[in-house]
Amino acid sequence: MLAGSASARDLEIFFIDVEGGQATLIVTPAGQTLLIDAGYGPRGRAGGPDIVGRDPARILAAARAAGISRIDYLLITHFHNDHVGGVAGLAEKIPIGTFIDYGSPLGIDRMATNGFRAYEPVRAAHDRLEPKPGDRLPLKGMEVHVVSAAGELLSTPLPGAGEPNPACDSLEHHVEDGTENFRSIGIRLQFGAFRFVGLGDLSGNKLAGLACPLNLLGEASAYLVAHHGNYDSNVPALLTALRPQVAIMNNGAFKGGAPDSLATLLAQPDMDLWQLHASLNPRSRNAPDAFIANVDEGTTAYWIKLTAKEDGSFEVVNDRTGFVRKYGPREEKNRP
Repeated sequence: MLAGSASARDLEIFFIDVEGGQATLIVTPAGQTLLIDAGYGPRGRAGGPDIVGRDPARILAAARAAGISRIDYLLITHFHNDHVGGVAGLAEKIPIGTFIDYGSPLGIDRMATNGFRAYEPVRAAHDRLEPKPGDRLPLKGMEVHVVSAAGELLSTPLPGAGEPNPACDSLEHHVEDGTENFRSIGIRLQFGAFRFVGLGDLSGNKLAGLACPLNLLGEASAYLVAHHGNYDSNVPALLTALRPQVAIMNNGAFKGGAPDSLATLLAQPDMDLWQLHASLNPRSRNAPDAFIANVDEGTTAYWIKLTAKEDGSFEVVNDRTGFVRKYGPREEKNRP
């Protein structure tokens, strides 16, 4: 696997393979660390061995490659096991400073019960922030705005946003999935001219609410595809609003990576799709092999790494192949 250390001037983002969950490690130019979610906790897999401590180990491997020895901020987007399950195991292996989450599970969602039960006592031993949409996270040298939390969205556009979105004319209504995905914390991180948007497992109408009728987020350099590229993340109006140069999908071999979502992403002009896994779902058409970190059914753990400069230029590296693509500062869309 490729190794590297946090630069004194660059921003590094490791998209860590946790088989269709999320673990995204951000190392700032000031040397601060923000981990967004911690993958799965202990679980078994039909036909395979028990998975105990797998995702914390994968996060620690990325931390070593980044040259860091603590997590300053741990942001938990929501309390499903594929996002919060690895926290207890991770906290035993590396110091964690401040926890960031939206509070406690609201309503009945049995998929959140076990994950939150294991997470809550670990959280109780740490400092904690409970941000609201519009708040900023305290990372030095950059702006990190919270755009969604606990089921609420921004009420006013972020700086550099607020344009009407013509793609909203063909917007489809989505039925909510009945889980707490809609409560996910989403962020927009800005480092100079570089912007990264990650929205947890927001889906359907909540994604649309950030893009329609006004684009509340502005344009982005990189977009972490919401909800692992499941069918309900397929909101073309959001992609029109963000106009990202790259999208990164944290899917697994069979989780996420829905055919329609992949088709929409691959059809975007002037945008590359990078995948943590090749989707083995029927009818799925994947990005080219060079843009896919893992191609098996779950034994490898290659990551995708993005390194950004303050002028907005950045590069993305596939840990499996060593393939690198460089991107220049984004050109702002011409408006009358």
